[in-house]
Amino acid sequence: MKCAGCVAAVERQLEQHSGVAKANVNLVTEIAIIEYSPSLVQPEDLAQKLTANGFPTQLRSLNQPQINSNQQEDSSNLVLALLLVILSGVGHLEHLGGPHIPYLGSIQLHWALATIALSYTSRSIILEGIKGLLHSSPNMNSLVALGALSSYFASLIAWLFPKLGWECFFEEPVMLLGFILLGRTIEKSARNRAKSSLTNLISLQPKLASLVLDGSSLEAESIEVPIEQIKLGDLVKILPGQKIPVDGRILVGSTTLDESMLTGESIPVAKSFGDIVVGGSLNQSGTIIVQVERIGSQTTLAQIVEAVETAQARKAPVQQLADKVAGYFTYGVMSAAALTFAYWLWRGSLVISLPLGAHHHQNISSSSSPLLLSLKLAISVLVIACPCALGLATPTAILVGTGIAAQKGILIKGGDILEKLRQLNVLIFDKTGTLTLGRPTITDYLPIEGISSEKLLQIASSAQINHPYGIAMQEAAKERNISLIKVDQISNQPGRGIIAQIDTQQVLVGNKQLLQDHGIDLTEDLREKSISLAEQGKTLVYVSQGENIIGILALVDILRPEAEETVQKLKSRGIQVVLATGDQIAVAQKIADKLGIEQVYASITPQGKAQIVAKLQEQKNTVGMIGDGINDAPALAQADLGISLAGASDITQQVADVILMRHNLSDVLVALELSQATFSKIQQNLAFAFGYNLLFIPLAAGVALPYFHLGPALAGAFMASSSILVVLNSLLLNRFKA
Repeated sequence: MKCAGCVAAVERQLEQHSGVAKANVNLVTEIAIIEYSPSLVQPEDLAQKLTANGFPTQLRSLNQPQINSNQQEDSSNLVLALLLVILSGVGHLEHLGGPHIPYLGSIQLHWALATIALSYTSRSIILEGIKGLLHSSPNMNSLVALGALSSYFASLIAWLFPKLGWECFFEEPVMLLGFILLGRTIEKSARNRAKSSLTNLISLQPKLASLVLDGSSLEAESIEVPIEQIKLGDLVKILPGQKIPVDGRILVGSTTLDESMLTGESIPVAKSFGDIVVGGSLNQSGTIIVQVERIGSQTTLAQIVEAVETAQARKAPVQQLADKVAGYFTYGVMSAAALTFAYWLWRGSLVISLPLGAHHHQNISSSSSPLLLSLKLAISVLVIACPCALGLATPTAILVGTGIAAQKGILIKGGDILEKLRQLNVLIFDKTGTLTLGRPTITDYLPIEGISSEKLLQIASSAQINHPYGIAMQEAAKERNISLIKVDQISNQPGRGIIAQIDTQQVLVGNKQLLQDHGIDLTEDLREKSISLAEQGKTLVYVSQGENIIGILALVDILRPEAEETVQKLKSRGIQVVLATGDQIAVAQKIADKLGIEQVYASITPQGKAQIVAKLQEQKNTVGMIGDGINDAPALAQADLGISLAGASDITQQVADVILMRHNLSDVLVALELSQATFSKIQQNLAFAFGYNLLFIPLAAGVALPYFHLGPALAGAFMASSSILVVLNSLLLNRFKA
């Protein structure tokens, strides 16, 4: 693919195929993300169809970088093309007032140079361009092919039939194609730099792993095997200085890991027995043996690569205008060239005796006719038009922007998400695990008379699922050597707590609302003590057995160190900050007061959080929601922008649009600033792409004749330069500093 017209053509051909629901094609990465029905169509069929229609396609593994097998051939073609340009240019020095050089000025040599350029060095451009025309999908190659072939055959006719009095300009296709090949080489290099962040992520995956059979000792012998042969449950040894090949859990040894390429956090992380290690991180200090828990596409690294790659294929709404224009751009340019040819064929005699510009230095009356003038101008229009700059304007900036975000430990799931970040004006925070560290500790035990604190903790911790408060209770029970009771039945009540069946009795563990729903009242003593604890900002967990309350547990969760600064900076950007939590109002208000949050919703169910989001959206706000628990998933899905922290529940990460891999709330600010910087580049690129075509197409069509004229060769140089400038401007994003 060479331009936005190609993207539009490929997407159109894919979506016209039965069984394809949606196709997103990225010009820069040359990857298509397709939603399809496996019962109606297979990826192999789609690849074959595109290949047959002029777009060579192959299935791609997410874990392997693309390899350009034609790189050596492209380089040799470029060198030969530039040699042809030099020979052609030197041979025409005489026409520019320079010395006559024997042999290099002969028409036979210039015919040979042009023939080699068309049939060898630029053959792929010509063939792809013609194939696009034949399949009713003209692209930039089609425009170049029409221009080069027109100038070649016009010169050939002039040479074979000298009585016509036409001018031979074999140098034009040589110069034109040489400049375009040079421009594309520079552009490809710039594109590869734009893709470097994704390539770096992919390169983190080691190719080999050291498999061991006996995992009881670090001295166990190992054998290196390809990573593809590793299976779940296998044991692998990792030495200091080696990369972790898979996701797993340490069975033997301890070490420190550098996880900076995955999380953006440069501080080494200590790991020992039972700790989880992530593939792609660097083992720094000690030898370890790891039991494999995830392989292939299930590893964290593979999922990050897939998320980044999918993000780069998703288009921002701002790109829709560019794509819509690009879809018709080539047809518009060919129409403009035809009109230019017709007009100057009619009016060309008026300027036929005037000079065509300083770069040409020939009086057109001496060697041209209205037919040749109109042909040259039409060729210039075909060649100077640049759908490529238009097509690269948005995806290159998004590619660089999402790549920078990934390097900083922020997964942004698409260009559309980047645009929404820029528009965000309301951000709702969950409390537990989001504004707080999610590692609460029990500070107070309030059992009723006849119940010990140990018994209260035993019942409460037995009836728990994977929630920060439940984990805190179970850890406290473990520290006090309290065994858990067998639970016959357990039911999660989102936003309320847990209902369990223990020893034929119903046990409730949750907030005050859960007890009220079941008609269970507090004793006067517990009511007074609970009010005092709530005023201290402690979270209260009520426990009942049968028809009676048996006690209260008070827990405290520590605020994240960066929470207050993050909230204040969000407010300084004009973003309304809201707290929505299932916790009691006294606890929520105390947290809000510490952070400076004015709008607080407490004792809210998961559905209630989603309703708050919807209510704010009705007020024409762009609403973001940040949370980490399963109970936050409905609100994250309802929000215009869902944000989650790494390590959150699977469903939360699935519905989230942005994932903060470093568990650091201040990365929200980084994401907002990066979004603004990326869209500034997009706006600059689009302004340049539209402005370039609006300015230079009329100039190529001859509006400035007889004072200025762009010949086909110079037009080709301008066209190649425009694409390069767009890509280089996007690469300036790499200077971004949060």
